[in-house]
Amino acid sequence: MLTAMQSDRAAGVLLGAACGDALGVPYEFSSPPPEGQAPRMSGGGLGDYAPGEYSDDTQMAVCIAEVAATGADLREADALDRIAANFVRWRTEGATDVGIQTSRVIAEVRRHGSKGLGAAMREAGRALHEETGRSAGNGSLMRTGIVALAYLDDPVAMAEAARAVSELTHFDDLAADGCVLWCEGVRHAVVHGTFDGVRRGLELIPEQRRDQWAGWLDEAEQHEPRHFPNNGFVVTALQAAWSAIVRTPVPADDPGKPSFACDHLRDALYAAVGAGNDTDTVAAIAGALLGARWGASGVPLKWQRAVHGWERNRAADLMRMGLLTAADGKPDRVGWPGADRMEPPLPRPLAAAHPDDAGVVLGNLMTPVEGIDAVVSLCRVGVQQFASVPAENQVQVWLVDQAGANANTAFTVDQAARAVAELREEGHKVLLHCAAGQSRTPAVAARYAMLRTGKNGPAALAEMRTLLDGHGYYVNDELRRVVEAFDAG
Repeated sequence: MLTAMQSDRAAGVLLGAACGDALGVPYEFSSPPPEGQAPRMSGGGLGDYAPGEYSDDTQMAVCIAEVAATGADLREADALDRIAANFVRWRTEGATDVGIQTSRVIAEVRRHGSKGLGAAMREAGRALHEETGRSAGNGSLMRTGIVALAYLDDPVAMAEAARAVSELTHFDDLAADGCVLWCEGVRHAVVHGTFDGVRRGLELIPEQRRDQWAGWLDEAEQHEPRHFPNNGFVVTALQAAWSAIVRTPVPADDPGKPSFACDHLRDALYAAVGAGNDTDTVAAIAGALLGARWGASGVPLKWQRAVHGWERNRAADLMRMGLLTAADGKPDRVGWPGADRMEPPLPRPLAAAHPDDAGVVLGNLMTPVEGIDAVVSLCRVGVQQFASVPAENQVQVWLVDQAGANANTAFTVDQAARAVAELREEGHKVLLHCAAGQSRTPAVAARYAMLRTGKNGPAALAEMRTLLDGHGYYVNDELRRVVEAFDAG
């Protein structure tokens, strides 16, 4: 069983990849933003994407994730058949963009039956490789990070699965090697919370190519991402992504500035987009590993709210697929993730107007939502928990009400408060809630008061205590210290 932090990191893999993808979409094969200007999820690009919409990188990852989330062994023929069938369905029904090599392979098997489709697709990839002499594009690496979550306790099986899934469309050994290295990076990051796994992955590829790959990693660490502009090749795509990660400094954790260590995820994705050329792919590759290291809680909520794409998936759906993959396809004893509703721990509803903004309702899982058109949830919620609220106005925050269980506590509290502020600026009436409304809700409400009025942390918490004392107010010590550490500005 994963710890809360490991689960957070598992939830971040597909989410991080999708956010990197959507961030890179506007700049694909175009000019990246000038140095010093942050990329934006503004849409456009080669597929005329909506703002925040992910491209083929994440679309293909979802094809794999839909199978992985059932608990399937991705090395088995049946699982590979199902992934291949998803690729064909995606190419026919949902592809907004597709690489030349991937398109040719899928076209060869589009009329093949479901039985044996994976083997047929691999054979089509082999034939294309023999015809052209090369098939080491970046198209398998961009989609394969999710594979790591199915084998968190077995790196050897993980490497076998990564190679098998890569070879469905990319027969070249280099493409598979890249997938193995990156998947081991993802696996190790989820389990241990470091980036050390990419180097450790060298032991999982054939010995005759280890020194070559080690040299390529060395080169990536010595140069900026833009040193690898021809990143349609799996090696240079991996180098650009790795360079963006390892050469981007990790900021100090200082809520008073505010500055957070997990801002590294944001800054490294900016650097990945700055590599230029195949920007969405490089950023998607980097995003999977960054999400595995910093967790879903380290992904800016503004991005989480915006990101969406094929199969109508949004952030919560991407997180759910990652969590189910890491749990062998099995939800927990209360049905999470995937249950329609989460049951409240208390039998009484809470609905208290924020003392500094009557357009914010402080509540719990039993709060009525009549008149509410936006929700910021600080606890686990069901898929249909707030079905009457537009999906784009539902923000799900990863925040565990247990001291020491959160990797990015200060960042998460700050992000949640800023999400409330953003929704209010758009004119929405916002429900801010956790399960019971007693700890996480007043902590984030206090941070929102600080942002809105300039109160200091102790004063804002005291205001929440006065309001909610009769409802069992008890902000835990970690959350209290975090709120008090914020500067009023």
